[in-house]
Amino acid sequence: MSRSVPPLAPGTIPAPGYEVLAHLARTGWLDLYDAWSEERDCRCVVKVLRPDHRHEEQLRDRLLREGRWLRTFTHPHLVCAYETFESPEPLVVLETLTGETLAHLIGRLRRRPAAADVALLGVHLCSAMHYLHGHGLLHLDLKPANVVVDCGHAKVLDLSVARPPGSVPPGIGTFCYMAPEQARGGPLSAAADVWGIGATLYEVAVGDVPFDVGVTTDGTDDSDDTGGEDDWYPQLEEPAQPIRSRRRLPRDLATAIDSCLRPDPAVRPTIPELAAALDATLPQQRRHIAPPEDD
Repeated sequence: MSRSVPPLAPGTIPAPGYEVLAHLARTGWLDLYDAWSEERDCRCVVKVLRPDHRHEEQLRDRLLREGRWLRTFTHPHLVCAYETFESPEPLVVLETLTGETLAHLIGRLRRRPAAADVALLGVHLCSAMHYLHGHGLLHLDLKPANVVVDCGHAKVLDLSVARPPGSVPPGIGTFCYMAPEQARGGPLSAAADVWGIGATLYEVAVGDVPFDVGVTTDGTDDSDDTGGEDDWYPQLEEPAQPIRSRRRLPRDLATAIDSCLRPDPAVRPTIPELAAALDATLPQQRRHIAPPEDD
């Protein structure tokens, strides 16, 4: 069975109580569908393995693990899962999000978002990562394609490569967005997600990734999220270009974004430090972190 196998047709029942309305996307190993939930009387997103990957136990486990996590987690900046099914085929039902991915937004807008919008997005991403890290997980695939924004409210998608801190093989993540320590393999910490936040904010602010890769990436990935020791990664060859060399941003905001992209994870800010730095660049009425009260 090859990738040319067509997706499920509208009207198909992939699991009891769910009807396919339309095929949304096909990735390296998944199909995503717009579906109708009979129980909830609303639309939802159904995530299933592509037909040519349905017999791969590792991918089955990966999809179900993500579904179980997202059903358990409750956070305003993380997508919510409604239900998981293990048979006849593994399937995860997610909430339908309004808005659009940052990857789509970057490609659509003629003008870059205001500095305050970039900073507020960063505060939202820090909030989601703080929650995930508190539950013992690293996201490891923060990128514009994995963030949906609606009316200034961001939600993070896709925990398919998430895992606890520790050693990983080389290349876990997406080419231009993974931290250097992800690209080379080895022990990973929360600093890898700090890098992901910085790379995402950089691209939103500038319209391109922090490295010269010869082409503009759209943030999508057609692989199984695993590279190899011999793969080439620009983040292992050179430091990220300072963001103020690409766009005039307020100095404090530029410094916060650049600090996320330091090659050495030990000198990147922590998530709370980054959240505070980003929040401090916002106008007072948009701040999420309350200032200390006067004595």
